[in-house]
Amino acid sequence: MNNDIYVLIEHVRGQIADISYIMLAQANQLAPSTGGKVIALLLGQGAQGLASDLAADRVAYIDHPALAEFTGEATQRVLADILARETPRLVLMGDTTIGSDVAGMLSARLNLPLVSACRAIRVEAGCLAFTSQTCGGKMMADGVLPTGTTLVLMVPGAFKPDQGRAAKAPAVETLAAPDLGGLRVSLKQYNEPASEDVDITREAILVGVGRGIQREDNLELAQELAEALGGVVCATRPVVDQNWLPTTRLVGKSGKTVKPKVYIALGISGAPEHSESITGSEMIIAVNTDAAAPIFDMAKYGTTIDLLDLLPVLSEKVRQAKSG
Repeated sequence: MNNDIYVLIEHVRGQIADISYIMLAQANQLAPSTGGKVIALLLGQGAQGLASDLAADRVAYIDHPALAEFTGEATQRVLADILARETPRLVLMGDTTIGSDVAGMLSARLNLPLVSACRAIRVEAGCLAFTSQTCGGKMMADGVLPTGTTLVLMVPGAFKPDQGRAAKAPAVETLAAPDLGGLRVSLKQYNEPASEDVDITREAILVGVGRGIQREDNLELAQELAEALGGVVCATRPVVDQNWLPTTRLVGKSGKTVKPKVYIALGISGAPEHSESITGSEMIIAVNTDAAAPIFDMAKYGTTIDLLDLLPVLSEKVRQAKSG
């Protein structure tokens, strides 16, 4: 076994997922302790250009028509072939639909241990220890990673995506693909929602509303603040489930991951399924009457003032400031 850390790079339609950069940041923090290198595994067709900002010692690139679009079957075959020859200390994959599709079968096929929902890995007393979340993030479990090659499914939390980006392109080594004939799974098409609404993933200012907004009528107060700031209103699952806002505005594990310059959380407690999707925000401002709400652990600024009292005043102050 070598001490290298492999990271499976997730990308869809020419865009690398933030979880890939987060995993690279984790791998780079650990590599000096393991004494190994950080190797990014990039699978695709004509996708070598995606390697340009990966913070890795080396990129292992596998090019094949069957890898042009992700399928779990093809990816499993490629990784099984690589791991049969190489024995890295860790293989990091995102705890996403892509990573979950690959990791379980790979673990069973190669008889490798698998740790899921891992938030962070660290060195303790000469061993690699991990923290994984369970019960939707309400509980954390600590443990020691098994010796030998271990598969790890990572969730966001310990690092920012920018920490896994490099200013200089890493060296790229092209590897031959194994036999990918006879695959039973292929991508037919992408199904996307109608695009008549705004894309909250591209907005610089977001005003997020949670259960604390109380009634649908109160959304108007959040909308007035968003308009004053030049931003957009988004929401947590309880608000969307009541049809107060469309699903295109949903931020969370079952919605969208956002990374605005400013995220104002109104009446949002900060449950893991939501907070994991706003970790890329440059600044989080929280408004919640519960001083013990987890959202305050993430926020740079916060207040326990009732949002219904605060919003009219805050919106007016913003308008006054903008008018000079």
